Formats: sequence, structure tokens, C-alpha cells
Amino acid sequence: MERDIRNNPGLLKLELYCRGAHIDDSLRVKDEGGRPILRTRAGLGSGLEVILPDNMWTNIPVVEPFVRHSPYVVRRREDGSVWVDEGREPIAEVKLAPRPGWYDRKTSTGKLMTAVGTLQGTYLGVYPAKVCEYWTERDRTNCKFCSVGLNLGADDADDKKVAEVVEVAAAARDESDITYVDFNTGHYEGETYLDILEPYIRAVKQATGVMIGVQTPPHSDLSRYDRLKKLGVNRVSFCFEIYDPEIFVETCPGKAERYGLKRYLDAVEYNARLGKSAGLSFDPWVSNGEIIAGIEPPDSSIRAIQWITGVGAIPTVCVFRPLCGTDYEKVPPPRTEEMVPVFAAQYEACMRAGLPIAVAPNVNVSLVMLPWESRWLVSKGVRRRFALGEAKMAAMRRLFRRHLYGQLHRADAARRTAGPIQAATA
Repeated sequence: MERDIRNNPGLLKLELYCRGAHIDDSLRVKDEGGRPILRTRAGLGSGLEVILPDNMWTNIPVVEPFVRHSPYVVRRREDGSVWVDEGREPIAEVKLAPRPGWYDRKTSTGKLMTAVGTLQGTYLGVYPAKVCEYWTERDRTNCKFCSVGLNLGADDADDKKVAEVVEVAAAARDESDITYVDFNTGHYEGETYLDILEPYIRAVKQATGVMIGVQTPPHSDLSRYDRLKKLGVNRVSFCFEIYDPEIFVETCPGKAERYGLKRYLDAVEYNARLGKSAGLSFDPWVSNGEIIAGIEPPDSSIRAIQWITGVGAIPTVCVFRPLCGTDYEKVPPPRTEEMVPVFAAQYEACMRAGLPIAVAPNVNVSLVMLPWESRWLVSKGVRRRFALGEAKMAAMRRLFRRHLYGQLHRADAARRTAGPIQAATA
């Protein structure tokens, strides 16, 4: 593995997650066309969105207290270029993630569009329902790393009508070329989260043709996921966060009490099998198990990755970020050298299992290191071992891109004829 962050964008992305960066006074993010630093329920990040070399999108911590000790600075040069520097030493030229025009507009109902949905990397994240009920109980049982209940009312609305979400999704599709919308909810008594999401899924799919993802607690009736697949959902994701059973209970008391770790794992496995049953298809279905690296020991995170890929699901691995106001805000972030083996294992396990980790076009995630990006963290020997697999992945990516963009163009034509509001209420 190349260990110089000036020549390894994957390692740089990981290093910035773990250490953050300062924004120099020379850089006026909004004036430069960058995205505002938002805290929304659909994403736990609260950092600066930039694009690193190799088109690697990231969300750099900039406001958390641990950033005070970071040696990195994002600054603007006199020629207008933007760089990440270590002190005064140039590390990498970067680009600010562009702020789209629709970020400054309102929906037809008068709501700021960014209060309905925001870009996270290159996809649209939407949290359409009320705040997770772990935050509203008399004895709060929220996950201790989570800031969801702190974000409501600042940058995110608590009431989002289907038509409003369709308007924002259509704007993001037309102006930001998104191919994917991710719907996220928290815990609600009565397991109502899928009932709440289905009207949004149906309307957005019909109006835009984009791929749809759903991230909720695991429903007790697993056949509900067969129904989601028929609705056009392409990805279901289950955030069990921690694989070590004792640390899971300590970190996620609400999840441990209401669902338990096994129920999360059973849902991941069921949906992985559901994807396999479809065989080869241009209508993808992916099951994700999501974990946070840096709270439990690295070996435990690696075991989680091996279990997830072993059942045919794809691991999504976040780096723990001690967010302001959370129970864990004073817990230090992990060290980069501890995280490298975790993400190297992510790439190797996915490639060994032949999972489609780099097929969907224009899905760049700023808040996590994707399995494909983790290839920067393995040795040349490991890359050579999986060279044929990477070539097959590239061929699949080209085929799927042609199919998906054809589908998107057909949906665009239909929407322009019917109008987004009609499509949403049909």
C-alpha cells in the first residue's frame, strides 16, 4: 500500500475522517460555490464536502472539538485552487462539492428545499418522518454516537409531504444528475416506518426512475421486504452499528432493547438471499449491513465485515465521529492506523465474495469509505489477485449505466408530460 497520503487518496480520505481539518480564512465556502455545512437527520455528518483526487467524495470534520488538534488545513490559493495542506506543506488539490441551484430555492409549498432533502456526496438523502422515538421517550435510549435528535429544526423539517419530496427529488435529478435517493427513518412504536415510507418510494420512483434505498430498523415481518422489492426499491440497509454484543448493548440501548442484534442480522441475511433469488437482473437489489468502526475493537469490526459478506450482503463502514452534543462527543476518534486493516478487509471480503461494489453509476458517498475506495488500502499483491474481478466489475458498470440512464430518461419524459405534483399524487 502506498503510505504517502499525497499519492493515496483513499488513505487521505481515511486520515481526514479520523483527524478532521481546519478551514482557512482564505476559503469562503459559500462564496466559492461550495455546500453549506448542514446537520440533517438523513446524515450524521456535519463537515465540509469536498472531492479528493480519484473523484473520491468526502465529508471532512471541521466543527468538532477533536479537530483542534488536526495538522490539516483546507485553504484557497491565489490562483483560485483549493488545497488540503499539512501546515504549509501541500498535500492534495481538492474541489469543493458544488452547491446546486436548487439548494437556494423553495418548494411550491414554501419550504426550503434543503429542509426536505440534501445531497450526501452525489445522492439525495431524505428523512421524511418524525424524529426517532428513542429521542422522545421519557428515559432516552438513543444511540450514544447519534445526533439525529439534535438536528431537527435547525437544518431539517419534521413534516415532509410526498409532493414536496418529489419536487426536491426531481430538482436533484434534473440539476444534480442524481441516480439514487436514500430514505431514512428511526424507530417508531408499532413498526410503522415502512408504512410511512411506501408512498414516498412509489411517487419518487414513478416521477424520476432513480434507484431507491431504504434504511430503517428491521421489520418483524420479513415478507415486507419482498413487497418493497416489488415497489422498485433497490437497496435495504440495516444499521446494527456494533458487532460485539456487549458493546452493542452499551452503545445502542434502544436498539438492543427493542430489536436485539440478532434481529438486525437476520434481516441482513434474509434480504441478501432475496437478492440472490432474482438471478441476473438490471433491477438490482442489495442488502447492506452498516457498522461504525472505531467504537469497538478493529478485530470485531473485521469479524462483522466477514459475517456480512459471508451471507452475501455488502458492508457499509462508517468511521466513528464524536459529534457535538452527543453522548460520545468526548470520546476520541479512532487512529488512522487502526482503521486501515478494517477497510482493507472490507475490499478483500467484498471481492472474494464477488459482490457488486462498484456498479451503480454516480453514487459517490461522502460519509463513508466505500468498498471500492478501500482498494487504495491494500497491497499491490492483493490488487493483482483481484484484477479479473475488477475487470468484470467494470464491464458490469458499463452495461448497467446504459440501462439505468435509459430508464431515467424515460421517467423524465413521462414526468415532464404529467408534471411532478401529478406524478406524486397519482
